[in-house]
Amino acid sequence: MVGWLLASAAAVCIGTTYAQPSPEVQVRISAAIAAAQVSNSTDIDYTAFVNPFIGTDYTNYGDVCPGASVPFGMVKFATDFTGYAPAGYNSDPSQKARGMSPLHDSGTGSSLGTYGNFEVMPLLCPSGFDTCTTTLEARERYRKNDSDDAYPGYFSLTLDNDIKMEATSTRRAGLERFTFPGGLKPYFVLDLANDLPASFAGGTLDIDPENGRITIGGHYGSSFGPGAYHYQAFACYDILNNGTQKLSEYGVWTGDTYGLDAKGLGQTHLNLSQNVIGGTPYQSGALFSYEGNPKEVILRVGVSFVSTDQACANAEEEIGTSSFEEIQKASKALWQEKLSKIEIDVVNTSPNVTEMLYSSLYRASLTPNNATLEAQGAFANTTSFYFDSLYCSWDTFRTFYPLMTLHSPVEFAQIVDTYIDGWRKLGWMPECRANNLPGWTQGGSSGDSIVAQFAVNYHNEAQALGIDLDELYAALVTDGEVNPPEWNTMGRQVNVYKQFSYVPFAVLDTGSTGRQTREGSRTLEYAFQDFGIRQVAQVLSKTDDVEYYTNRSYWYRNVWDATVDSDGYQGFMQKRFSNGTFYNTDPVDCSSKDTRSTQECSLQEDNQSGFYESSSWEYSWYAPHDTGHLIELMGGNITFTNRLDHFFEDGYYLPGNEPSFQQTPIGYHYANQPWRSVDRVRDVVINNFNIGIAGLPGNDDQAAMATLLGFHLLGLYPVPSTTHYLIVSPFTPKYTIHNTYLNTSTTVTVTNYSPASVAYPIPDGVPAYVKNVMINGVPAKSRCYIDFYDTFRVGGEIEIVVTEDKTYDCGGPVPESLSMGGFARAR
Repeated sequence: MVGWLLASAAAVCIGTTYAQPSPEVQVRISAAIAAAQVSNSTDIDYTAFVNPFIGTDYTNYGDVCPGASVPFGMVKFATDFTGYAPAGYNSDPSQKARGMSPLHDSGTGSSLGTYGNFEVMPLLCPSGFDTCTTTLEARERYRKNDSDDAYPGYFSLTLDNDIKMEATSTRRAGLERFTFPGGLKPYFVLDLANDLPASFAGGTLDIDPENGRITIGGHYGSSFGPGAYHYQAFACYDILNNGTQKLSEYGVWTGDTYGLDAKGLGQTHLNLSQNVIGGTPYQSGALFSYEGNPKEVILRVGVSFVSTDQACANAEEEIGTSSFEEIQKASKALWQEKLSKIEIDVVNTSPNVTEMLYSSLYRASLTPNNATLEAQGAFANTTSFYFDSLYCSWDTFRTFYPLMTLHSPVEFAQIVDTYIDGWRKLGWMPECRANNLPGWTQGGSSGDSIVAQFAVNYHNEAQALGIDLDELYAALVTDGEVNPPEWNTMGRQVNVYKQFSYVPFAVLDTGSTGRQTREGSRTLEYAFQDFGIRQVAQVLSKTDDVEYYTNRSYWYRNVWDATVDSDGYQGFMQKRFSNGTFYNTDPVDCSSKDTRSTQECSLQEDNQSGFYESSSWEYSWYAPHDTGHLIELMGGNITFTNRLDHFFEDGYYLPGNEPSFQQTPIGYHYANQPWRSVDRVRDVVINNFNIGIAGLPGNDDQAAMATLLGFHLLGLYPVPSTTHYLIVSPFTPKYTIHNTYLNTSTTVTVTNYSPASVAYPIPDGVPAYVKNVMINGVPAKSRCYIDFYDTFRVGGEIEIVVTEDKTYDCGGPVPESLSMGGFARAR
């Protein structure tokens, strides 16, 4: 525990090691928190508490992008690196910089990487134009030790040749600033073909030396979807900085790794098609330099998914003649507005909790990417909002959107509009849309749970927020009833699901195509998605549909095999043949205790476990809408809680992936032992999260991990597709959540809070366990959960009184379960 609390102090003592980022990042953050703690000012700069480098490590694979971005920005300017770097950036000091590029995703687990288009690399070429190192391997350079820096709206690093690279941004554009050693001529290589996954499929580049503009664009491949699909991307580089910089040499280049290294001084055009013979795409791009050996060079960059003209217009509209500092200041203001939606008692909160929370809230507004007016393909010229990098809905429905529900319904509605528009344009709502392309489905149509979350909480405001609930429901029903001909990228294998009331193993499917694996987990996920449809049907008073989808949401029970034993516990979810017999696999398979020599547990065709990215030990807890019945299946409260303890203590809990988010740390609530959830959440946070680069236990997955941690620190946990939030025990004595759309503010105060409770195990005699909950002066009906409609929707005061006594139960009803009369009416 001491080590966890002092992590921030340890982080500043690494100046003599070969490490990234700069120790000054943590020094600056710690100083800002300390200053806020002594100032007692209400004018707090929350951006100063953000550490963009949390999760940028090369051990736990957080895959976070620390690049310069605005909230939900389409662009995220950062430097790309060699090695494993799905987000482009990697803090591993043994890897080399490839160049700075404007397009990235954050937190995704795509091993090849995503985007990284249009890298620009500053060069020193003492012997002139023809000797410049333009190809990827030739131009790569190490960075200086401890030089990387970032904060909201800003990114920088310094190469080992003393060239400093900086960036700031708007939604679709940015400024790149390069500082060179004095007296040396600055050169730049701009890359057309080398994106991160090496997926270039043809493109063009044009240099306009008179106007100082380079336009570039092409077609590239998906990072997490079918290789046959390609998207288009374009950029516009204005290289004269409003006439203050003078171009010297310019031209184009091509190359490969087998000796091709050709440069064309004075040439201004490249037109390269896809190399259909295969292999690594030929490299190509522009090369240019400046007169007068300027020490500082600024490039203005616009990006578009529509055209180069649009890319140039984006830069002109969003940046124009603004300075680097002006754009950076504007970006910071946007982040301050977003981060201040949740204000905590900084004075009495542990500094590392403050840093983790605001860094998590930062990442929770970093994605998805708002590409409105930049849609292509089927979405071209849409009049709806268009958000890309819904990557993936299976990752984000559990915690990302329930947190957004509390404070940002406007952005939530815009994203829901994108989901509904996907149904309009493609026939089904998107599941894992990335790079403007359909991506792989993981658990079915998890977008159902996302739009259901919006509808049940904001149906009164839906029309004003631009959402037609009848359309939303029609999209849900399509996902639940209509089988796509190919369900690897959209929808569900719903034909056989409806026929057998579960997804059978080895079933004859004559009407559709998809990877027929994950039968156990897909059944569980489909059932919960049906619960989401049921919830919206209830909002719309569709009585027959409520009954129908209620019954379907119980189909999770059809893959429960009561005869399977593991570690002395009876009954596990298993995949099942179409004739009703179970195909038993070891519940340990795909857990951390799996001893098989090969463990295919994801989308591979030889994943035989029946589950996706987890084990039956983990998925057997998955019935968020009906946990009460799950307790009965497992033998009652005592067996359920003993089994849950064993699950954690014997190593089945996998903190780095989404199946562990739901139902396990807070499962004790449903067995009327909420104090045990408090202990378990402390265990999860203290032993898996911190403020270092390895501060996440796995992929951030478009802030799914960030919002999980955010909820734990706030002492809440959501039940998706409902209006319910479980009460655990906050890590801070007081916080206020502002919902500016509803014009409400809700303050949560923890009476008897002790900083000593931020520990695992919680020391004896330290108050941390919930004794009473008051909502606007009235006792809550339960100590275990609250309803959005009674709290954050109307605003006011929530008081959580904590005690050292572990004997307290829910003091009223346990969190609701559908088959036990729960969720009986819409709010």
